[in-house]
Amino acid sequence: MALSNKEIKHIALLARIGVTEQDLAMFGTQLSDILEQFRILEQVDTTDIPQTLHTVDLTSVFREDKTLSSLTQEEVLSNAPREYEGFFRVKAVLG
Repeated sequence: MALSNKEIKHIALLARIGVTEQDLAMFGTQLSDILEQFRILEQVDTTDIPQTLHTVDLTSVFREDKTLSSLTQEEVLSNAPREYEGFFRVKAVLG
């Protein structure tokens, strides 16, 4: 089943694609071929085939999230070049 020029223009409008009259013939053939492939796939009996969410098994590559003890404030500030009342002291960035 070939698509009409009106249908092709509507599809082009939805896809925000500008088409010329020459494009209509080319796109009409290509889109009709694509739709024909879907018609062929519709004929395949898939009643006994289980649904597939992923083609490969998924495994988490991340480690388990565990809480760990952290450094004390004194340990963190021990190597600070400048410290003021328990905080890092830095030069002003904004004027």
